[in-house]
Amino acid sequence: MLEVTIESIRVSHENNMRVVILQEKKGARYLHIWTAPTEADSIAVKLKNVSIPKSHPLTHDLLWSVIRDLGAKVKSVVVTDLRNETFFAKILLETRNKTKELRSRPSDALALAVRAKAPIYVEEKVLKKAGVIL
Repeated sequence: MLEVTIESIRVSHENNMRVVILQEKKGARYLHIWTAPTEADSIAVKLKNVSIPKSHPLTHDLLWSVIRDLGAKVKSVVVTDLRNETFFAKILLETRNKTKELRSRPSDALALAVRAKAPIYVEEKVLKKAGVIL
């Protein structure tokens, strides 16, 4: 697994879809993950520190609150696979000395990672398949 950071979120003018661009921390590869506007905006809101009223939390803020209130910690998120042009991810939760893996869409995992300040990883096989050097 290789650690990455969210380099940017961009908008396609053709279809209004968003692309989250991940960059290797210790390398030159980038990974482009296309996502819907809602999830991309949820990631961007947190990256830009936009405050959302606590009375109306976004779905990812609500999920993060539930995880914290249950005493769990987001250990990391991992983009695990790429099959038929679809990315797969998992969220690693730590609860009372136990680690639990939850399957997730990458966009939801990334939105949770930015809230939890958790590291983001990508499996080497995924970067080999879809990573690009700009």
